[in-house]
Amino acid sequence: MSEISSDAAWREEVRPEDVEAVRALVAATGFFSAEEVTIAAELVAERLENGAESGYEFVMVERNGELVGYSCYGRIPCSTVSWDLYWIAVAPGGQGSGLGRRILALTEQRIAEAGGRACYAETSGRDLYAPTRAFYVRTGYDTAAVFEDFYGPGDAKYVFVKRF
Repeated sequence: MSEISSDAAWREEVRPEDVEAVRALVAATGFFSAEEVTIAAELVAERLENGAESGYEFVMVERNGELVGYSCYGRIPCSTVSWDLYWIAVAPGGQGSGLGRRILALTEQRIAEAGGRACYAETSGRDLYAPTRAFYVRTGYDTAAVFEDFYGPGDAKYVFVKRF
């Protein structure tokens, strides 16, 4: 665990209690559907059950023993150099503090260290996700594709990419 301040601890291993902590954190953001919240927690459980073979890697940040931010990422199957950022979330009280940028930077560092040359992230085109899309642009991602009506009528899928 590495400390960035007296009350923030960073780790990359998952623990059994992270299943519910991730579920609560993702739900608290107000961005995700019940199905998406369940999937986020399931990815943690899969990592716990299958280890590195799950294909899911994590960056976790805690303050005072509470999960306040995390990312989940992994190499895209059948690619040797492309990785997906599956999830990145910061608790509502920490949004806008730079914590998301720091989580993303460590995630990208780990991807590059593993031989990754590109990281892909996708998000919704709904107005609710305008800050998310702006976050990716601010952190050096380019819009790689937009699929209209992907998630539903009027809800496009935006795919962002950052090359290393």
